[in-house]
Amino acid sequence: MPPTHAGLADPRAYVRLAAIVRQQIAGGALKPGHPAPSITRLSQEYGHARPTCGKALRMLEDEGFLTRIPGLGYYVR
Repeated sequence: MPPTHAGLADPRAYVRLAAIVRQQIAGGALKPGHPAPSITRLSQEYGHARPTCGKALRMLEDEGFLTRIPGLGYYVR
């Protein structure tokens, strides 16, 4: 996706992280029914605090891209 994709230029880290995961879903790197990156993995890979990463995943859940399964994590819809 082009760099102008919604969210990538946003100053809020959680919005940028959500945009990255959204791109991975749209590009087919993350497929429906498969696990989304974990909060720990996002934190380690992008260097943001765990609460920031959790907020990004919750944002994607609210948008309908992910489903949270308690005890298992987030999965692509």
